[in-house]
Amino acid sequence: MGITIQNMSGQDLKPEYQKFVKNFIDNVKNDNREAVAEAIKYPLRRDNPIPSVKNKAELVKRYAEIFDAKLKAEISKSDPAKNWSEVGWRGIMLNQGTLWMDTDGKVFSINYQSEVESVLKNRLIASEKNKLHPSIAKFKAPEIILETSKFRVRIDDLGNDNYRYASWSINQLMSEKPDLIITNGKWFQDGTGGNHHYDFKKGNYLYQCYISVLGTKDSAPANLTIYQNGKEILNQDAQIVPR
Repeated sequence: MGITIQNMSGQDLKPEYQKFVKNFIDNVKNDNREAVAEAIKYPLRRDNPIPSVKNKAELVKRYAEIFDAKLKAEISKSDPAKNWSEVGWRGIMLNQGTLWMDTDGKVFSINYQSEVESVLKNRLIASEKNKLHPSIAKFKAPEIILETSKFRVRIDDLGNDNYRYASWSINQLMSEKPDLIITNGKWFQDGTGGNHHYDFKKGNYLYQCYISVLGTKDSAPANLTIYQNGKEILNQDAQIVPR
């Protein structure tokens, strides 16, 4: 869903950061939805295939399904000086990464799923399976859909650390038979900031899909690189298809 934490430690929060963190905590505690929505950086990504929250009005509308009692309690009971920490260029995190905020006071990642969102996710997955070509309609969970200038790539989690790659030309629909299907793909974490990539091998070809969660302003959200016998034969930046 966002940035996951593995053995990441933060620095004590600066007083100027504590001020806007406290303001955010107070707004959540007082159920001030408009003010909370103002403190979000959009689009706010949710767990696939739940659609991202596109703007302030949509956040207010979907507030209860994201900020349930459990999440609100964790935020409301938090202490800016004790439970929030600065993690270098990555931003400011609550506890072990439940929520991330940038140094301008904008929340850009919420790594929490309410019961309402969990039910919605399962319903959307079932609906999505009915719209896909039968050859790829079985999976545990959808991972991501990428679009380069030439290709549409869909990655699904088949369970047991097994990922599937399916691709079409950019003008084809996912209800059509994929041009290429590769299973037994692997997921790799790149550092501790959430960036990761998938490797898919077929014969002497290696297909790598890189996902940039935390990158520079100029970096693409994703990238598709294909190698043949270890030699790069294609490298295309990709957009992540919004849900």
